[in-house]
Amino acid sequence: MKSWLVPVQKLQMSDRIAMYALLNNHFQGVTWEGFEADLARKNWVLLLREEITNSLKGFSTLMLQSTTFAGEKITVVYSGDTIVDPSAWSSTTLPRTWIAAVNFLREYYTENKLYWLLICSGFRTYRFLPTFWQDFYPRYDIPTPSDVSNLMSTLAQEYYADAYNEATNIIRFQNPQILREGLIEIPTGRQTNPHIQYFEQTNPGYRQGDELVCLTEIRYDNLTRAGQRMWHSESLLEFFPESALI
Repeated sequence: MKSWLVPVQKLQMSDRIAMYALLNNHFQGVTWEGFEADLARKNWVLLLREEITNSLKGFSTLMLQSTTFAGEKITVVYSGDTIVDPSAWSSTTLPRTWIAAVNFLREYYTENKLYWLLICSGFRTYRFLPTFWQDFYPRYDIPTPSDVSNLMSTLAQEYYADAYNEATNIIRFQNPQILREGLIEIPTGRQTNPHIQYFEQTNPGYRQGDELVCLTEIRYDNLTRAGQRMWHSESLLEFFPESALI
């Protein structure tokens, strides 16, 4: 597959329509208005296309934004709608190009610490963290440090407002998008994975679209060996020639 990192304002209408169709095929509760509202709050989109047919196989929307926490200026990547068609699950294109895209944004648009605030309503999304990142929260084997917890809740409250419940660290949208049957359930044999067990216990409402808030710092020495391989691998990621305003 091939991929592009594109500023939201440079998206063609055909891209938006294809993104919406892909999302609607895999989630219940998707509306054009909700899709457009989420997209309007982002400034970058990662598009994954099949090389021969050029058909859209996946995408991830991102908001890169600077803020201040505890007197320190930081930059945050907020993840939005993300989906990869099951036919492309065997490909490593998403993690390779997502890491390449964030590395590009880190290099050209940030001058301070860069954090990733990820919300997860599915175990596959949560598994991205232990697969590619060493330190991330929340997790089953280490309590979340108080400073990390404070940062995570502050960012979630700023971005998601009343949809975020600090006591449970869960976001519950008024009109949630819920993975369709066959995608939402944890396959037999995967329940024994401690990370997946933790996700299911910490976010018991994931089948109704509840989102678990997670945080990690994006830096090379925080990557696992698998993540470092993604960082160094040829990603085939192309960047839109014009910069987005951040």
